[in-house]
Amino acid sequence: MSQLTQSSAWKALAQHKQSIESQHMRTWFEQQPDRAERYSLSAAGILLDYSKNRVNDDTLALLFGLAEQQQLEQAIKRMFAGEEINTTEQRAVLHTALRADRHSPQWQQQSDCLSQVQASLDKMELFVDAIIQQRWLGYTGKAITDVVSIGIGGSFLGPKVASEALKPYWSDALTVHYVANVDGTAIADKLAQLDPQTTLFITASKSFGTQETLANTLSARSWFLSHGASLPDVAKHFVAVSSNIEAATEFGISPDNIFPMWDWVGGRYSLWSAIGLPIALQIGFKHFKSILAGAQDMDEHFRTAPFEQNMPVIMGLLGIWYTNFFDAHSHVILTYDHYLRALPGYLQQLDMESNGKNVTRAGVSVDYATGPVIWGGEGTNGQHAYHQLLHQGTRVIPADFILPLRSHNPVGTHHDMLASNCFGQSQALMQGKTLDEAKLELASSPLSEQQAELVAHHKVMPGNKPSNTLLIEQSTPYSLGAIIALYEHRTFVQGVVWELNSFDQWGVELGKQLGNQVLDAIAKEEQGVHLDGSTRSLISKFNQAKLNKN
Repeated sequence: MSQLTQSSAWKALAQHKQSIESQHMRTWFEQQPDRAERYSLSAAGILLDYSKNRVNDDTLALLFGLAEQQQLEQAIKRMFAGEEINTTEQRAVLHTALRADRHSPQWQQQSDCLSQVQASLDKMELFVDAIIQQRWLGYTGKAITDVVSIGIGGSFLGPKVASEALKPYWSDALTVHYVANVDGTAIADKLAQLDPQTTLFITASKSFGTQETLANTLSARSWFLSHGASLPDVAKHFVAVSSNIEAATEFGISPDNIFPMWDWVGGRYSLWSAIGLPIALQIGFKHFKSILAGAQDMDEHFRTAPFEQNMPVIMGLLGIWYTNFFDAHSHVILTYDHYLRALPGYLQQLDMESNGKNVTRAGVSVDYATGPVIWGGEGTNGQHAYHQLLHQGTRVIPADFILPLRSHNPVGTHHDMLASNCFGQSQALMQGKTLDEAKLELASSPLSEQQAELVAHHKVMPGNKPSNTLLIEQSTPYSLGAIIALYEHRTFVQGVVWELNSFDQWGVELGKQLGNQVLDAIAKEEQGVHLDGSTRSLISKFNQAKLNKN
């Protein structure tokens, strides 16, 4: 048994869970008219109502005790101080420095780091302005009208999700496209829509050697050259975000057009850096800085607020409560805003790549559950699909509802209907429906007494299903930055409690390693004696299909 599960704080929570397991939130709301006010707080423009959770004051006190036992406060300080908390890669974790107030006393010890960040931001701003104001021209003298961002993982997903979420702020001067999948169809479909004379490519790869990204970049360059451009023209249509200046320069990119990446920023935490260049091009640099401002304010809240009023801490500990004491295997994100529809996919990578681990920082295998499956989608679509499982399924699935109070597109009563569905769904999850209520509902139906009795049992919903509701004034660059930073810190909180390194991703690295070995075997048209029988058989069938086509 691990020290964590044998600790006094853990055992106290396990005992407490048994004492409240039979209690229903419906009763708590009846007994506490002010429950919503007691269990709500605001930070960085976000209101969190966590009153529809299976917790009381004793629960929260015990969870805060667990956080204290696991030295969460010290871990927060170490991260903001730039200590090497990514122990397996001997790196600091300073994505917060990318959006920091460089004049704050908190950041004075990181002056070298902040100088690098500011220099990169200044370079980004000049570049964005040159493109949007059409001072940067393509090789035939035409202005850039389309930008293709080529990346994978965090270098792709963060910018793409942020760009989609901020459509009301898009510049009319540019259209930004994203390519990540190494499937040739992805790049081919995109290039078919574009004019090489007016297209700019951004390659985002720290090593400038990531398999998928490099393959798509090489295909883009071949397409560009095949339409009449020459090698020197590449410098006017390709820029890079990379730490490998030599490789990018050899490709044909001017050193002046290479933006930095740093080891102390992981891919899934990088949209705040030059990785966010496509976002800045899509919405303008002023709005990009607003994203940073929202994240910065959430950082300051996380760093300074006591745990009892700390939004990321509370959300992180609630996740621990359900994952480890209610056997919750997943967590659903429900965005009641069309612009935020892709956010669950981004948070999926953020959380599952960070805390999908089975070994502690000390290298010891865990004997408790860690990162749950993160999933979700946009409301109200999900209500006609997977919400059935949320209401009547057999597992506890905590839910986060996210809603802007104002719409960018106030069409009729649509937003009222959207909000009513959001609030109604969270109420239904909490409240449920008893057998007596179901029978009363069917009392005036034309069903026979026997049929009504049967149907009533099918209409029963246990309720007591936990959820958070997060309200923002409107989907803006500022609010998006605050939301993403909130979930970054929530993920960190859980990693600290679980004693994980949330900032490496060796499972991802293994897939890349083996993928390269398999690619070699395919390219050489040999079986690959070092591979397992199944993989050798699949390679053989794949290569045979290529021969048959020829």
